[in-house]
Amino acid sequence: MADHREPIFKAPWPAMTLVGAILGPYGLQVFVLGDAAYQRFGFSPAAYEAGAQFGLLSALFIHGGWVHAFMNAAGALAFGSPAARLFGLRPQGAAVFFAYYLACGALANLAFAKLHPGEEILLVGASGAVFGLIGAATRILAGAGRLAPLYDSRVLFMSAAWIGLNLMIAVLGFAPGLEGAVAWEAHIAGFLAGLFLAGPAAWLARRLSPRAEPEPAPLDPPI
Repeated sequence: MADHREPIFKAPWPAMTLVGAILGPYGLQVFVLGDAAYQRFGFSPAAYEAGAQFGLLSALFIHGGWVHAFMNAAGALAFGSPAARLFGLRPQGAAVFFAYYLACGALANLAFAKLHPGEEILLVGASGAVFGLIGAATRILAGAGRLAPLYDSRVLFMSAAWIGLNLMIAVLGFAPGLEGAVAWEAHIAGFLAGLFLAGPAAWLARRLSPRAEPEPAPLDPPI
């Protein structure tokens, strides 16, 4: 008898790759680099204004603790899966997916710098990029697998909920399970970037990916 067992993990491979890109570097940070990783790869508005722009992206791979890293990995898996399927699982679609993720994270950090000009705050973590994925997933879930328009009532409602959650974190000054301050500004900026960039990214993925060859019709169609 043939083995018809389902695979344990059904998540698309680009989303699983993001999980590795979050947990792998954090393991390297803990066991090899130590605390020096924060200053070397973290993002600071003051350093950015002084010309250190590398931190816009490198900070996405540095985290403040295992809880922080695992929460972002879980978010990347949950919300990155629908986005990865939308962009396509071929190399071209995956490339757009990864570029979209990095762009949302960089824009989130950039917005944080603009809101905190010249400050020595050190920002680490993939949260801004993950919230970009949440922005895409919001439109995909509202559109039942396709991108719903930005003005769709379900998109507006879910967007208000995500933004409201981060504003509540801003009022409380912390988030359960996380140590230190939470960069809620970067979360909101990443979410908005994800909402607006999902459309152009999906269009680019369709343009880059070759069309699949049509499947031949079966000789005896099932009744």
